[in-house]
Amino acid sequence: MTSAAIKTLCDQIVDYAGLFPPAKLDMSPAVEAYAREKVGLHRWMLGRFVCPASRLAELSRAGAALMPGTFATSGYREYADSVEPWRITVLADSVTAQDPVGGLERDIAAIIDFNTRHATEDQGLAQADCIELKPPTPDFVDEAAELIPEDLYPFFELPGGIDPRGFVAALAGAAAGAKIRTGGTTPEAFPSAEVVAEFIRACVAAEVPFKATAGLHHPLRGSFPLTYEKGSACAEMFGFLNVFVTAALAKAHRLDTPTLVQCLTERDPSSIAATDDGLRWRKLVLSVSQLSAAREGLALSFGSCSFDEPVRELTALGLL
Repeated sequence: MTSAAIKTLCDQIVDYAGLFPPAKLDMSPAVEAYAREKVGLHRWMLGRFVCPASRLAELSRAGAALMPGTFATSGYREYADSVEPWRITVLADSVTAQDPVGGLERDIAAIIDFNTRHATEDQGLAQADCIELKPPTPDFVDEAAELIPEDLYPFFELPGGIDPRGFVAALAGAAAGAKIRTGGTTPEAFPSAEVVAEFIRACVAAEVPFKATAGLHHPLRGSFPLTYEKGSACAEMFGFLNVFVTAALAKAHRLDTPTLVQCLTERDPSSIAATDDGLRWRKLVLSVSQLSAAREGLALSFGSCSFDEPVRELTALGLL
């Protein structure tokens, strides 16, 4: 039986990013995998489908027959239990240092076209309700906030090599979230545990929600292959349990950076115990209500090109 603590901690936690490395699937197999998991045993863990703005039209073509509302004519009866519109988070991939405003305007137009097309059942029900962008300059955050419609929730990605505290503080009070890149396909893409800890502490202090992306396929810290290719190099990766438990602890207990770093780098599965009453990491305890508060208002989701790996490894740990 999955405990209430794990159900709360992992509810809609995975934004499926199958289009991106290391999986880097074509659109059709990516949407088929998403549709399959939307009606699967662990669908409660599945969040949004991640798609670049430049590929939204491709998503429409490949995914319409699998989206809710089209089952009567599409022949995909096995997905008929899925009735909620697909939720999409869109990467604003037209935003460049040379033309940030024009690029964002084009991406927003593509999102509006997508949402208009998928507002009725005959085209398949879906809604892009989040947009993720990497501001080329700190000043662009304010410009972008003016351009983005109210029905799109923006996540601004932390640029590499800067103090996360100042970046997060700039988002305080805005209807926006921060985004941290926690890995990639090279060792250099992984930030230090100290950077991630300071980022989480800053988000707690400023009351800014965040999402994480990349390098979080596994529940706990460890050395894992960087890609799915045979003979791939390995790197030390954060676990998604590490990141989200750390965030919950930071919010509930206002811990110092060294303690957060210790949690982020925890490798021992026996250090975490989950029950219907709450979750314990070593001597620190989180109630289910504290986990819920962290997930609802702080640590919102993480992007992963695999949904199967997090589920399979949580199961192997005896947590699912």
